[in-house]
Amino acid sequence: MDMPITDLPLTGVDPYALPRDQGEWVLRRQLAAAYRLVDHFGWTELIYGHLTARVPGEHPHFLINPFGLNYDEVTASNLVKIDLDGKIVEPSPHPVNYAGFVIHSAVHMAHAARHKVVMHTHTRAGMAVCALKEGLLPISMTATAFTGRLAYHDYEGPSLDLDERGRLLKNLGDNPAMMLRNHGLLVTGRSVPEAFLRLYRLERACQIQIDAAAAGPLNVMGDNLARKSGEDMDAFSEKESANGVGDMEFAALIRKIDKPDKGWRQ
Repeated sequence: MDMPITDLPLTGVDPYALPRDQGEWVLRRQLAAAYRLVDHFGWTELIYGHLTARVPGEHPHFLINPFGLNYDEVTASNLVKIDLDGKIVEPSPHPVNYAGFVIHSAVHMAHAARHKVVMHTHTRAGMAVCALKEGLLPISMTATAFTGRLAYHDYEGPSLDLDERGRLLKNLGDNPAMMLRNHGLLVTGRSVPEAFLRLYRLERACQIQIDAAAAGPLNVMGDNLARKSGEDMDAFSEKESANGVGDMEFAALIRKIDKPDKGWRQ
């Protein structure tokens, strides 16, 4: 590819199919955009929570936010590169939250092709549904996207123990999303756009459930209808996204955050 790295498109391109340096730069900007979008939607909890992505190349290295920065301070260049143990592998003036990467490293270690990106948030609605015994219910079209594809993991504390990784993986199974009980939401994806679309849908499903439960009795769909609805949503996303699931939505969101500030691209 002859164009400069800074001119590479951020959607409609697979960072893992590009030469390593170009692929990493595209991935850095995509992930920085995702952090800014989490901030835009009000899904932050101070400086906590993480969005991580595996770096193109043979080494199991990952990008994570600099610990201590607000999400609206994250840029493509200040994302920190770490290994599976959460150790910084390239010079950076910023530290990382070791405890925060325990969960992410567990997921990245399994099904690497499908879990290239991991997003974990502590939102008000997400944590509320994670605190409910019944978990997420199929009461909205958005919620059906997770019918039969949502895992649950019981709370074990603030994820400081590496031994928890094995239990996380066992509970995750083949699912692309997980409710960390009494904790928060976690989704994975083959790309940043796919993972972000999944996070948006899961967060929205939680918001709808909390709102509906406060308003009156819930109209819960049957399993057959919920599963068909979810399968239809997946089929639509695959069909309409020739360049990758979530690309169209992510491109629209990038245009939105570019209007007030393009500093995240640097």
